Parts: sequence; C-alpha cells; structure tokens
Amino acid sequence: MAKSTGKKKESRLVILGDSTSFNGRLRFKETLCIQGKFRGNIEATGALIVDKGAVVEADHISVTSLSVFGTVYGAVHAVDKIDMFPGAEVHGDVTAARLRIADGVLFEGHCSMTGTEKEVEIFSRPTEELKAELQRRNG
Repeated sequence: MAKSTGKKKESRLVILGDSTSFNGRLRFKETLCIQGKFRGNIEATGALIVDKGAVVEADHISVTSLSVFGTVYGAVHAVDKIDMFPGAEVHGDVTAARLRIADGVLFEGHCSMTGTEKEVEIFSRPTEELKAELQRRNG
C-alpha cells in the first residue's frame, strides 16, 4: 500500500486583469481568469473563468471547464463543464459533458452534449437506490 505524503497539489490561478488587452493564442494548464479583453484562440488543459465585465472573442476555445460571468464570442469546447452565471453573454456554439445556464443569461448558439460515463436506468430501480447513486456521482 502506498503512503500518502500529506502534500496536496494546489491549483494556481493566473489573472489577466481588467486593464489587460491581449491578442493571440493562449495555452495554459492551470486556471486562468480573464478580467479584461482577449481576442484570439484558447487551447488549454485547465479551467477558464471569464469574469464580469470581461470580453473574450475567439474563433475557438478548448478548455477543461468554462465559467462565464462576462461575455464570450466564439465556439467553445469544454471537456467537463460550462457554467453561465447571471448577466453572462455567450454568442457561439458550445460542446460539453455538463452545461448549466442560470436565469438572466443571454445564450445565442447551439449546444452539443458529449457522452457520459454510463446511462442511469431510472424506471426499473427503487427510488432510494437511484438517489444514493446520483449523490455518489455528484458528491
């Protein structure tokens, strides 16, 4: 049995501040928060946060997850999830395993859902068993 070192890997957060304007290609592995303006392409294995007041214009965004509080123009592919919070604007097609759109979001585009781990049979199982499995998956 392997011993735990007790050290927890911490995720770093990089911020492009509200006075930042950036054009080009972004690649990153951790979490990036854009508070200013960005134009170009994003190809990352990390999470992207588009903060309130931020504007991202991209031909293509590919990330692990996306949280939108500001404005995004362009196609988005998220391996895991996309969250759109109240006041957010997303103009473009999105693809993700999970999608959450809050009230007060402006979303113009198409949505494609990627595959999930396995299907859940809800009609032939007791309610308590189904609830317990869903809690384990989402917990």
